[in-house]
Amino acid sequence: MGSTPVRAPAPVSATTSGWRHTAANYLALTKPRIIELLLVTTAPVMFLAQRGVPNLWLLAATLIGGILSAGSANTFNSVYDRDIDAVMHRTSNRPMVTGQISPRAGVIFGLVLGVISTAWFVAFVNVPAALLSVLAILMYAVGYTMLLKRRTSQNIVWGGAAGCMPTLIGWAAVTGTVQWPAVILFLVIFFWTPPHYWPLSMAFRDEYASAEVPMLPVEKGDEAVGRQIVIYSWVMVACSLALIPVASMGWVYAVSAVLAGGLFLAEAHRLWSAARAQAPVNVLKPMRLFHYSISYVTIVFLAVAIDPIAHLSLPW
Repeated sequence: MGSTPVRAPAPVSATTSGWRHTAANYLALTKPRIIELLLVTTAPVMFLAQRGVPNLWLLAATLIGGILSAGSANTFNSVYDRDIDAVMHRTSNRPMVTGQISPRAGVIFGLVLGVISTAWFVAFVNVPAALLSVLAILMYAVGYTMLLKRRTSQNIVWGGAAGCMPTLIGWAAVTGTVQWPAVILFLVIFFWTPPHYWPLSMAFRDEYASAEVPMLPVEKGDEAVGRQIVIYSWVMVACSLALIPVASMGWVYAVSAVLAGGLFLAEAHRLWSAARAQAPVNVLKPMRLFHYSISYVTIVFLAVAIDPIAHLSLPW
């Protein structure tokens, strides 16, 4: 895995030693904040597939399997990218960097989570969901982390497809198959990922450059990145609106998708306009779009869940 030597283990005081400290370090490997975002896209799709409230045990089982699966993929990423994390200030305290957890222990932990998640899906959800879960782990751990991230500025575009898989997993958990509404929501997340992540990498451009990660903002100027963000944002909103006829969505989803999408486009165009004016980072404020992009996904997918329960049909 990563070749750069990691730091020596940081001193651990008596108050932080023991199983709680170890458990916290292993939990950190799974990147819980990323998992939270994945769950936001899984559960609502199940409501839509059911056209109402899904079986609560099935919902819980799918979310548990998703947590384990995403934790496995994120752990492999933490192990492989420990050399990059050591260079970047915002990731320099991760347990794989500080030596709190060894690479070997990290790999074993990732494998255990992957095996348990697959067995869990097979036992308590269904085989299609289990297969999609395994595919998601491979896409993120191998496709994105090992093959794309260090080789192309389009890494987050294609590698981000792994983050779209919960939409397919949630739908398959309810129906045992994948249908067009799930594909549309997959595309929403696929086109959302670059305008979500590129603003972050704009804000931390120097750190990515120091780590020799060819993120688009490192390879291209702010104006070019801003243009790409606008393009992906428009396609994302178009995909979100395409769900209305494809899945017979009602007023709740339609209004939410239009308003949230309109604000997203406004923020994307604001960023591009500031980039064209060669504004400094404190004026460019790329993190504004990054933070709003999380709110956007939350709003849209909450509407996906609420809409089939509300039964407020559109007039056509």
